[in-house]
Amino acid sequence: MAALESLRQALGPRKVLLDLADRILYRYDAIDTGVTPLAVVLPETTQDVVETLRFAQRAGIPVVPRGSASGLSGGAVPVTEAIVLATNRMTRLKIDPERRVAYAQPGVVTARVSEAAAPYGLYYPPDPASYRQSTIGGNLAENAGGPQCFKKGVTGDYVLELEFVTADGAVHRVGREAYDIAGLLIGSEGTLGVITDSVLRLEPRPRYTRTLMGVFAELEALAEAVARAVRQGAVPAKMEFMDRRCVRAVEEAFALGLPTEAGALLLVDTDGDDLEVVEEELEWMAEACRAAGGVVRVARDAAEAAELWRARRAVSPALGRIRPQRMNEDIVVPRSKLPAVVREILAAAERYPFPLVLFGHIGDGNLHPNILYDPRVDDTRAVMELAHEIARIALQHGGVLSGEHGIGTMKRPFMREALDETTLGVLRDLKRALDPEGLLNPGKVLPD
Repeated sequence: MAALESLRQALGPRKVLLDLADRILYRYDAIDTGVTPLAVVLPETTQDVVETLRFAQRAGIPVVPRGSASGLSGGAVPVTEAIVLATNRMTRLKIDPERRVAYAQPGVVTARVSEAAAPYGLYYPPDPASYRQSTIGGNLAENAGGPQCFKKGVTGDYVLELEFVTADGAVHRVGREAYDIAGLLIGSEGTLGVITDSVLRLEPRPRYTRTLMGVFAELEALAEAVARAVRQGAVPAKMEFMDRRCVRAVEEAFALGLPTEAGALLLVDTDGDDLEVVEEELEWMAEACRAAGGVVRVARDAAEAAELWRARRAVSPALGRIRPQRMNEDIVVPRSKLPAVVREILAAAERYPFPLVLFGHIGDGNLHPNILYDPRVDDTRAVMELAHEIARIALQHGGVLSGEHGIGTMKRPFMREALDETTLGVLRDLKRALDPEGLLNPGKVLPD
């Protein structure tokens, strides 16, 4: 397209990729593959984003914002011919230890924020499993969480200000006062605007952390232990679980010494500045595990604790050894409903020929049922049927479709059951107000 050559001339050949060999690399995320984009723009400044969006509006070309493509909902996948706006080069990061904030552009890798803040005794709590690959822009677009979300919260809880560019190329800077426009942008998956800068709240790193692993014969018993501990007032910093298939996949892939006979594993961190309180809370968790039939192992030191948590972060890469592709659900249900939800999901999976694994942030009821399949031989329609059943189970128990991965393309078909038509109408009105022509990341979140 001749018009795209003019964009390349305006921004420079280093920032605009038009060759097919380059473009084809930007049609996927970690879960889905879409249409090859017409062009890929690699902005380095807010002004580059402004010029790209103004060009796209004049030409009537959709724009798909993209971070590191570690997303698990298809949110960064083009569903039509479009410009992919990949913000990986927008990597300016500054720490203000006096204000306890980080100034971060969208291309900053998530782990870098805590690394840069560490010399000041500060850190950035949101820690998705992909924290060494995912970027702040992608985390903001999906409102990512991570193992610490139960106690510490998710990405949106740490945002003080955002700069974003709307479809017409206008630049806005907003805080959290009055109408929370920043809150509207967080989790909107690039459908309302392109985030170009952020001010993030940092916290002092706790002085003490203690870790345990609970080993259970059955996943349902683990869910009972978690529900019991939370009812009694425990608020661990992290509370993660892995089912039998996860444990075996990780052990086969990485040989970490996990108990492969276990039906499920629970990993727990307690933290704080008062050692007595930290250890007391860990003992609450241990007692709840034992009461549910679990066997408890307490990490002797930080090195052993790190090795236990390495197992949890290894789940996603290990699952590829079972099947080449997966449908990753991201439901959230009330903690009191966890045992029932787990039972119903396992019962539903028995009716299908695909392996299903369960893991996730069980402390806040965020479960990741993964349907593992091979698209070369398996019926992908049946995969979607099982995914839909799992979504319905969550909704029937007062849950929601997504806790941190977003809706994207993968959960979009379920939105009519998750929200009533009045609510969907209000959301469509918001979309039209900020993106009247529907050029920002079309085909995501809201059903047609």
